[in-house]
Amino acid sequence: MEIRAGIHSTVSCNSSLALPKKFKTTNSYTYLRNALVVVGSDIVVVGQCRTRTLLTCELYVIQLLSSLLCPQSASMDEETQGPYEEKEEEKEDVQEGVPYRMAAEAAAAASDSGGVNARTVPGVPELCAASRPSGCCHGGEKMAVLAYSLGKREINQYFNIKNAKLISSVLVVLLLLFHTASRYYGGSDTCDWLLSSGRYLGENVWQPYGCMMHKYKSTDSKSCLADKRVAFVGDSRIRQLSYSFTKIIDPERKEEGNKHEDIPFHEDSSSANLDFFWYPEANDSMKERLRSWTQDRSSTPDVIVLGAAAWSIKLHSGSSETLQQYRVNLTAMAVTLERLAEDAEVYWVLQDPVNEEALSGDRKMITNHQLELYNEAAADALNGSKRSARVKLLAATRQAAMETIVQSSDGLHLPQGTLNVGAMILMNAVCNKRTRPIDGSCCQGPRPPSLLQKLAACVFLGCALVLLGLHAMGYGRHRHRPVPPDVESLEERKPTTAPGPPGLTAPLQALCRMGVIMAYFYLCDRADTFMKEQKFYTHATFFVPLVYVVVLGLFFNESTKETKLLNREQTDEWKGWMQLVILIYHISGASVFLPVYMHVRVLVAAYLFQTGYGHFSFFWLKGDFGLYRVCQVLFRLNFLVLVLCVVMDRPYQFYYFVPLVTFWFVIIYATMALWPQVLQKRANGSGMWHLGILTKLLGLLLLICYFANSEGFFQSLFSVWPISKLFELDGSIHEWWFRWKLDRFAVIHGMMFAFIYLVLQKSQGMLEGRGEALFSATISNLLLCLSVVSFMAYSIWASSCKNKTECNEMHPYISVVQILAFILIRNIPGYARSVYSSFFSWFGKISLELFICQYHIWLAADTKGILVLIPGFPSLNILVSTFVFVCVAHEISLITNDLALVAIPKETGPLLKRLAGAGGLALMVLLTTGTGSVTAPGAA
Repeated sequence: MEIRAGIHSTVSCNSSLALPKKFKTTNSYTYLRNALVVVGSDIVVVGQCRTRTLLTCELYVIQLLSSLLCPQSASMDEETQGPYEEKEEEKEDVQEGVPYRMAAEAAAAASDSGGVNARTVPGVPELCAASRPSGCCHGGEKMAVLAYSLGKREINQYFNIKNAKLISSVLVVLLLLFHTASRYYGGSDTCDWLLSSGRYLGENVWQPYGCMMHKYKSTDSKSCLADKRVAFVGDSRIRQLSYSFTKIIDPERKEEGNKHEDIPFHEDSSSANLDFFWYPEANDSMKERLRSWTQDRSSTPDVIVLGAAAWSIKLHSGSSETLQQYRVNLTAMAVTLERLAEDAEVYWVLQDPVNEEALSGDRKMITNHQLELYNEAAADALNGSKRSARVKLLAATRQAAMETIVQSSDGLHLPQGTLNVGAMILMNAVCNKRTRPIDGSCCQGPRPPSLLQKLAACVFLGCALVLLGLHAMGYGRHRHRPVPPDVESLEERKPTTAPGPPGLTAPLQALCRMGVIMAYFYLCDRADTFMKEQKFYTHATFFVPLVYVVVLGLFFNESTKETKLLNREQTDEWKGWMQLVILIYHISGASVFLPVYMHVRVLVAAYLFQTGYGHFSFFWLKGDFGLYRVCQVLFRLNFLVLVLCVVMDRPYQFYYFVPLVTFWFVIIYATMALWPQVLQKRANGSGMWHLGILTKLLGLLLLICYFANSEGFFQSLFSVWPISKLFELDGSIHEWWFRWKLDRFAVIHGMMFAFIYLVLQKSQGMLEGRGEALFSATISNLLLCLSVVSFMAYSIWASSCKNKTECNEMHPYISVVQILAFILIRNIPGYARSVYSSFFSWFGKISLELFICQYHIWLAADTKGILVLIPGFPSLNILVSTFVFVCVAHEISLITNDLALVAIPKETGPLLKRLAGAGGLALMVLLTTGTGSVTAPGAA
């Protein structure tokens, strides 16, 4: 049993403690109207006491228990009083009911009668030690330790996962209202955002406001502009822009031809025409050219990009009359441009700033003030309130040039990097609506929902309506017993008794919660409710958060319940810190940095290593090959992904890690379940069975090697319907082949390690006691040194690797080196095996949900970008989105467990019926869906 002082401080003993209900509350003025005293073998509640706060109340109870159970600290004189004790007059009120002397006598009597004994009760000696001052220390220090522990627990009582989810829900609602109002009043056209403003993430890396800009290459730009005609009309600045735009299609294009003449360009393979027309001033000549296109529709370009002003300023020395004429000319041209915009896309490029100090003498009159006046005149003439504003103003290049014009060679013409930014902005404005790249959210609206998405919405809505109806009828009311939160781990505590069969309302409630979460997923990554931004890697964006996470993980450490190698707490910790590193890797875009990429590849291999280790250990020790166990594992792995496949309209292989882990679980199950079944209890009787399991593992290894060297056979096998529906991505098996081959040996390495460890453990070849080294001192030191050297050697190799192709070829063979090195470093020292990080372990328990949820509600555009909940504040946005993301992942983990109780019954008959129903439903979905064009995620 446990004695609980308040609701937190715990002392183990063989008796029970009855505390008043009022004491168990967390009111800031908590009353304990009874003191504690030992009577016989029980601790009961007598007397009266009162304290002002929960913290001081708990401190008093700890003191009192120390007095009762620790004779050497039964009295407290003034020399040992700490700053947290009650004032003298309050202490008299505290001791009103039962004086300390009487309590001590009762404690002594109880001890003599075989009741509570401080030396034999687990946990009490530690309490006594904490409450007993040393020879050189005073009571203030012991009270400070108690205050720190109890204060931390009191804070955790309020900030638990339940309250965190409530806060995250409120945040999501508020942010949803903010973004909706912002789009309603400030405009929701992402094309306007692209053309108007943005910022530099790094050198020549431009981030438009609120949306993602796709980086077009030659292939997709040709596809977009096939049989199209693009016309650039203007001065030398427009000519530069036309060259940069053309080089996206043809990177070998050179700047040829007379600078002050028309320059045509034709791309043969796509039949795209990109022509430059020399019109340095917005005058009658330019007006006639535009009018000619309105008269002959067959010659009208599909895209028109024009702009001019610098020459007008130069030729007329920046006179006010010229500015007025410029305004008149543009006003006259605006009607023509509006007519052209009915069938074509028309962009007017605002004038970029100049570096006045670098201008030559004949250009000194071109000042930034003059250019600003001409830009204002263009904006007023082309986008007046009486017009439909079909002519779009390109102002983003002007904003980009403000930061780079100092690099201009002549002070007038932009550096090449800024020109490339302008050309890419134009390409996104023109092509995104046609090609719809997943990482180009600018200038494209959300796709209409598919049939399956509509059906999923109907199912979730139907569950909500049924639940409301049942609730209105009183069905299931008062049946729900919320599981109390564990204030230390922030995790739901398992009930002490086995749960009964769930009622009808429990699964409906779980489905309704899932429906709300899926609505948030859809709003984040399929609707245009929230903003998105592209990733940009710097060493700081990866390593600074990594240091923070490591410090937090080291700060929250606890003693393990068991000290076996790779115990449950340690494996949860391992999964937790690996998942956090992978999350930082994804959001920072660190895949471009090869050493980080290779180390993250080891983390993914380590997950698969744990898959082999864990499932092999279970089957070897338990021998449970029943259908219930298999369905439980498969449901736990695949439930969230299958729902996301429907709601987010993505193929199963898109979430590549789940198909990979599911595949290897089936392989492990088949290997262990097929005849002859070799289990530990059989192997104990004869060592020949060990040869049997080794033979199985060798056969599996040979099969893996055969598939790895037979890509054609592999692809033909997985291209057979309906298997192809599970493993195809964009109509190809290549992505599945790449993922499978990259970590093909990780699982069998885990199985082999589990076999060796379990055999050594059974033969007592290792020392796994608390504080003991895993082996003898000599062997432990030798293995520890070897592990450190191996770990560092892999890191050096990964840092010196030349390219990803070369590294990935070696990775399957050598990733196990760093995995084994880490396991030995973590487990050989006894003190290291006796502690674990509760912070990392908490995340490890929801690592699967974290890995999957990041695709849509932390990252964006199917991992290509970053979700923006709070625009303009990148650091705050990451904190808020991370907080919501973690809360959602934890809730999905609970929902999955709740639904597993209903979906996977233990009885074989109902289980087979449900499997048949699930199979029929899956077949219908496969028959009604086709293979969409989906880009592989940017995950590791």
